[in-house]
Amino acid sequence: MFPITAPITNMEGAFSVKGFNVIVTGGNRGIGLGITNAFAQSGANVAILCRNKQSGQAVADSLRQYGGRYTCIACDIADIESVKAAEKEVFEFFDHVDVLVNNAGVATNTFFLDDVDMKEWYRVINTNLHGVANMVHTFAPHMRDYGKGGSVINISSIGGQHIGDARSHPNGPYFTSKAALDMFTKYLAIELGDLGIRVNCVSPGPTHSDLDADLPPSALKEIAEDMPLHRFGEGIEIGAYCVFLASHAGCHITGSICNHDGGMLVAM
Repeated sequence: MFPITAPITNMEGAFSVKGFNVIVTGGNRGIGLGITNAFAQSGANVAILCRNKQSGQAVADSLRQYGGRYTCIACDIADIESVKAAEKEVFEFFDHVDVLVNNAGVATNTFFLDDVDMKEWYRVINTNLHGVANMVHTFAPHMRDYGKGGSVINISSIGGQHIGDARSHPNGPYFTSKAALDMFTKYLAIELGDLGIRVNCVSPGPTHSDLDADLPPSALKEIAEDMPLHRFGEGIEIGAYCVFLASHAGCHITGSICNHDGGMLVAM
């Protein structure tokens, strides 16, 4: 059994992730891009795993101003063989991994009974839930074998705790996958805790990303008016939360579902 991460004794460097090796799935766009930028600006090295390598590599190249090491590796997390291929490339770039951020996710806008052959159901579940399992099953053993613990951060959604307007935005597999991801996070925190690996969820509420691109301005305005803080979040703010959880300041936090929603849930 490896020792649990030691507590901080003072604030010097408590929030630093400088030199950490970080994987961010879907780190080339939306919330994932905010997370990638937050870690890079905080001094971490970042490997972006995404399906569009050209887009991801452009992001990696743009990060070089921050002085770390950055790369993009093509990967479809829903495909275990693709994850295994990415694993090989990751460890040609990094000698170990400190932080795994499971951000990649997809949604739908199809009523369950209109989902022909349940294609949308399986597409969403395979990425949002099975994809996270594929990543953790592949990369957590490397954290274990390195012997210094690590941090797994799953990007969930407040949709895993409360269903929004399912009539205007039918998204059944998304809500289901995020609720399951919350529970999977709690389970992993127990299994991986003995290895010094912390596992947490960040659950964004309304946040500017690709997933809100289809909403009309009237809907965006209505949602913001209902929120206690009256604005959507930004990807870099989700990234800041992830940096905190990965840092030594967060070393006693595990198994938590950390909402980042401008107070949306309390107003529902």
